[in-house]
Amino acid sequence: MKDESIKDSILFQLDMCWQLYLYHIENLEETEAFWAFSPAGLQVRKKDDGWVIDWPDSEGYEMGPSSIAWIMWHMIYWWTTALDYNFGDGTLNKDDIPWPGNIEKAKEAIRLLKDEWELKLKQLSDKEYHSRQYAKWPFEDKRLVDIALWLNAELMKNASEIGYGRFLYASCK
Repeated sequence: MKDESIKDSILFQLDMCWQLYLYHIENLEETEAFWAFSPAGLQVRKKDDGWVIDWPDSEGYEMGPSSIAWIMWHMIYWWTTALDYNFGDGTLNKDDIPWPGNIEKAKEAIRLLKDEWELKLKQLSDKEYHSRQYAKWPFEDKRLVDIALWLNAELMKNASEIGYGRFLYASCK
């Protein structure tokens, strides 16, 4: 039996995290996604000519949980940024990453980003996973394996936050 490579392990972990995400977004509706348990929690807010995305000055517990829509935007933000900095020219900032407009478009954007990230990971050798060539954000002086593991952890965390938000919504309505 062949030993699994670090790439195989990372892709397996990515798939497990993705399955949890898919479970928690099944049948997710706009009203539920934009609902906020606390008005101080991070949100995506409709303005006359577009959307405003909250950005925290700190991540204190007093602000309460974020809306599911904000969590989904945050997923779009970190995946877009990870792809841009680690495999692109590294010029994007958070203001360059808009809210797609609705939950279905957000789901599609996240799926496309996941597919693009997964394709990049599949194209790399184990040697490249251990190099710093593709590791520029969110950590400096790390290896790509560290970035990929962080991204899997971020996906798992965000999927769990979406699930928790859905539990809150269901219990408060």
